[in-house]
Amino acid sequence: MKYLLDTVVWLWSVGPAERIGKRGLDLLGSDAEFFLSAASSWEIAIKTQLGKYHLPDVPARYVPKRLAEQNIHPLPITHAHSLKVYDLPFHHFDPFDRFIIAQAIMEDMTILTADRIFKKYPARLVQCG
Repeated sequence: MKYLLDTVVWLWSVGPAERIGKRGLDLLGSDAEFFLSAASSWEIAIKTQLGKYHLPDVPARYVPKRLAEQNIHPLPITHAHSLKVYDLPFHHFDPFDRFIIAQAIMEDMTILTADRIFKKYPARLVQCG
């Protein structure tokens, strides 16, 4: 099975990982295949620049380095992913979350998330945190 990490869950995975919870930590310790969306990198870059996230290095160095160390694959953005957002109901308006949900649906992935509003969408989830 393939898993797509929500932005916050990935940030927790690089510390403090205990916020993820037992089920999520067990999965992350398994041989499953994990991905982080380019939308998450975009979100991290914006929110770090705004001072909402604090990283030990600039996102352009920190994110790829940590992904490689964790054996997490980057998931690129495609036009098809972007257009899939149109099909999603407006349960909330966070464009990054909506994009991650659209990608997970199109790529047949399960999302690791701490965001309870994701339950309103037709995607497979593992609730973390």
